[in-house]
Amino acid sequence: MRGKVGVEVANPTISLASQDSVMLRLGDPQRGSQTRLNAVLFLLLPLQGGAQLKDPSLFETAASGRRPLADRMRPRTLEEFVGQEHLLAPGKPLRRAIERGEVHSMVLWGPPGSGKTTLAYLIARYSDRHFEPFSAVTEGVQRVREIIEQAQQRLRYEGRGTILFCDEIHRFNKAQQDAFLPWVERGVITLIGATTENPSFELTPPLLSRLAVYVLEPLAPEHIRRILDRALKEGDPEAPPDAEPLLAEDALEALVRYADGDARRALNALEAVLFHARRRRVAEAAAKAERRAPPLSAADVEEILAKRLPRYDKAGEEHFNLISALHKAVRGSDVEGALYWLARMIAGGEDPLYIARRLVRIASEDIGLADPRALSVALAAKDAYHFLGSPEGELALAEAVIYLATAPKSNRVYEAWSEAVEAAREHPAEPVPLHIRNAPTPLLEKLGYGAGYRYDHAEPHALAAGQEYLPEGLRGAKWYRPSDRGYEKKVAERIAWWEELKRRASSAPGESG
Repeated sequence: MRGKVGVEVANPTISLASQDSVMLRLGDPQRGSQTRLNAVLFLLLPLQGGAQLKDPSLFETAASGRRPLADRMRPRTLEEFVGQEHLLAPGKPLRRAIERGEVHSMVLWGPPGSGKTTLAYLIARYSDRHFEPFSAVTEGVQRVREIIEQAQQRLRYEGRGTILFCDEIHRFNKAQQDAFLPWVERGVITLIGATTENPSFELTPPLLSRLAVYVLEPLAPEHIRRILDRALKEGDPEAPPDAEPLLAEDALEALVRYADGDARRALNALEAVLFHARRRRVAEAAAKAERRAPPLSAADVEEILAKRLPRYDKAGEEHFNLISALHKAVRGSDVEGALYWLARMIAGGEDPLYIARRLVRIASEDIGLADPRALSVALAAKDAYHFLGSPEGELALAEAVIYLATAPKSNRVYEAWSEAVEAAREHPAEPVPLHIRNAPTPLLEKLGYGAGYRYDHAEPHALAAGQEYLPEGLRGAKWYRPSDRGYEKKVAERIAWWEELKRRASSAPGESG
């Protein structure tokens, strides 16, 4: 390749420097590697048709044919962006900043198909900065260094900033994330990270402190419908304007449900359904059919797309969200909510024994002695599933969930245990009172071990009233305070009766602990 300045360029490596220029780094054909130069050669190559080179994938689509529908329908302006009104409605601070071209480093946290990549594209477009897409899944720190070097040169020679869009930024380990820090601080790059995981868990504190966090929500059904309607209207420019509709209304509603708040999923599904519908129309034309088949129905859509896989990540945040929802629904005595979240987790492939273990915990933490049978039911459900497996054993889990949700609730066992643990932490070396120590040898008996101990079964009501069991420094502590619900109400009555016996014993003359 030869530039206009008459310099022979051997093995050039091309990278985007701006929308109307291409930056080349010269290679040494003898060494077979790139050579650092004191100057960087820029060849100003006008782009045919005024096209803007923003995404390297555009080179591929020219050779591979038509771009996917989801890519063709990517919004080009903030007005076309659908959803996330809490961030991008007119007058919102982020929208005003984007419209002014004032951008800062940030992380976009949201589920798949909520618009993270599109929003990053729009930020680059409105701020007139070079957009450098980067995936933490397929690229590493070496590529980051190359991008940083190009960004420095772009800033030095063009005065133009660079937006480094790092998709799946949570895939970087802690050391790799630190590679961004100095360049973000110096303003060499504006970092926009995208993640489906909670940034507070996945990003290092130093990096997170330098990024604004914006939470993107799953798209609402009306958002998905707007996206589908626009795709049907604009996504196929070759379709005649008076063409009969390929999809019935209930088919579009089925696509909205299938998308589950994911715009990319909706458009990919629509593309698959339209491909099927057009093939059917072509077949009808070839067969010269007198009557055309009706537009595709919801049943046709479900058949084409087969079974919808639920959005569930057994190792990610959604896993903890769903188990939290199940736990809170049981605690809140909502049977239907508890059954729904149980079914969601089972359908998503969660280990049922993990769910069973959580049910055992719920029985102790949220029901306790208000219904002592709850723990037995939860353990029995665990054993039943272990014995039967899926799907039969799942019914035992559902039975346990219903039992726990409808049982009387009390967290007094949980609270008592927490206070006892705290007391043990604050008083780690309190001696055991002599009268309740074990005395297995004559020597220990002489030292007073076990002296004065009163055997409860030899006492009235099987209670050695007035005998103390706590260390001296903790006597009088009350950690377990039973509620007035379920069986725990009877426990409270029994404890009150014992307290009365102890009070009488302490006030009677000649009694001592």
